[in-house]
Amino acid sequence: MGKLWTLITQLHSLAGPVLTLLYPLYASVIAIESTSKYDEQWLAYWIIYSFLSLMEMLLQPLLEWVPIWYDVKLLVVAWLVLPQFKGAAFLYERFVRQHIRKYITQGKHHSSSDGATHPKISATHPKIRFMDFITPKKDS
Repeated sequence: MGKLWTLITQLHSLAGPVLTLLYPLYASVIAIESTSKYDEQWLAYWIIYSFLSLMEMLLQPLLEWVPIWYDVKLLVVAWLVLPQFKGAAFLYERFVRQHIRKYITQGKHHSSSDGATHPKISATHPKIRFMDFITPKKDS
């Protein structure tokens, strides 16, 4: 039982980096090198994963008290990554895009695959200041 448990532990330790970094890296390279417009899943994944990693760093003292955090994170990332679920694209469309749109109000619009028009930053669009982007605006 000792060797089996060691093997399971090693596979579990390897699953995290493979699922969170290696497979998305491979899929992102394939998406960039594709001549057709590839699914925006991988851009959405990196945005969501970066946010998740940032929150994990900030909440690390609390997460150390949650014994199953690594397992929960692995399941969440699997949902984000696996093409059967397309969780990252779902989260981006459902929650992130509406917040990004607040800051991108000028510029050209383009149509997405769902037929909706979304603001798009163009070369003539004024640069969005980083601090304006990350700090919420107070409604007057």
